[in-house]
Amino acid sequence: MANTRTSCNRPINIWGSVDASQVDPFEVAKDIRDNFILKLLKKYPKVNSKLSGEIQEELDSVSDQIRDGLISFMVIFSLLAIPLKSYSQAVMIMTVIPFGIIGAVFCHFMLGMDLSVLSVFGILAAAGIAVNDSLVMVDYVNNARKRGERLKDAVMHAGTKRFRAIMLTSLTTFIGLVPIIYFETSAQAQIVIPMAVSLSFGVLFATIVTLVFIPSLYMIIEDIRGVFTSKKHEKKNTDVAITPQELPSR
Repeated sequence: MANTRTSCNRPINIWGSVDASQVDPFEVAKDIRDNFILKLLKKYPKVNSKLSGEIQEELDSVSDQIRDGLISFMVIFSLLAIPLKSYSQAVMIMTVIPFGIIGAVFCHFMLGMDLSVLSVFGILAAAGIAVNDSLVMVDYVNNARKRGERLKDAVMHAGTKRFRAIMLTSLTTFIGLVPIIYFETSAQAQIVIPMAVSLSFGVLFATIVTLVFIPSLYMIIEDIRGVFTSKKHEKKNTDVAITPQELPSR
């Protein structure tokens, strides 16, 4: 090792490679940063340490990914609210996103896997597909109501008419990712397995919720809107009513 100096200090570089098929590289980097480095600094307080490398760069970019995710959700909300001309329907469509996240996290737990940066990427992709499924159902209800169907009939028909399209979209996505999750053993595939798990199970769980939750939520929102609309009409009728005492005398 060359006897070099940096700012009057002697640097020592330690590097290693991680077998992704045996352990999650991100968990190794987090363990070194949160546990090993702290113990080392307590034992040698004059030592300065700094983690680097591709894995550490990805760990440091978590805050950027959260920011980018929020921006993506805001863009999705805008793209939904503008053509639908309804903030409540845009929010209703996006309510399936948390259920996709729950499905992805739960399946990570069931498979004994840790969440990683690539898992977040899979969750974002699953959110986009889940939003698309919800949009298909809400758009059918809106068009059915424009044709003169009652709210209850439109909601029921949306579940039956769009069931095949929604389920085929989700099942083809899930089945296409199953070989990567269960049968691929190469080291390169081990890195993307967390993303495949988040995408496949997140989409599947969100789809099941969509078929039941979105029709119910649509009717709930319309009932609440009807209550406020009726109150406004009652107030308007009260304001314009004229009593006999208020009529001008001749």
